[in-house]
Amino acid sequence: MHILVKKALSNARQKPELAQRQAGMARRISTKYRIKMPYEIRMNFCKKCKMFIVPGVSSRVRLGRSTLKSVRITCSYCNHTYRKVIPKMIYK
Repeated sequence: MHILVKKALSNARQKPELAQRQAGMARRISTKYRIKMPYEIRMNFCKKCKMFIVPGVSSRVRLGRSTLKSVRITCSYCNHTYRKVIPKMIYK
């Protein structure tokens, strides 16, 4: 799983179809063998359309400007936006 996602990240700019296929294979491996994907790998998949998204290539990453600091990630395939809240200890 780790090897496939690492290869998919490296192929994302030049060969996006190959990157999608490699990431899909990693996802199928985790579901077939009932292995939970680590958070670092799981955050590269869109929560709505389940496509493989690479920050800056197939998704847009923005910082939230409200009192609750967060990172907003927008998928370029389905245009779904979701937030990852940054704990207060990190940015103080």
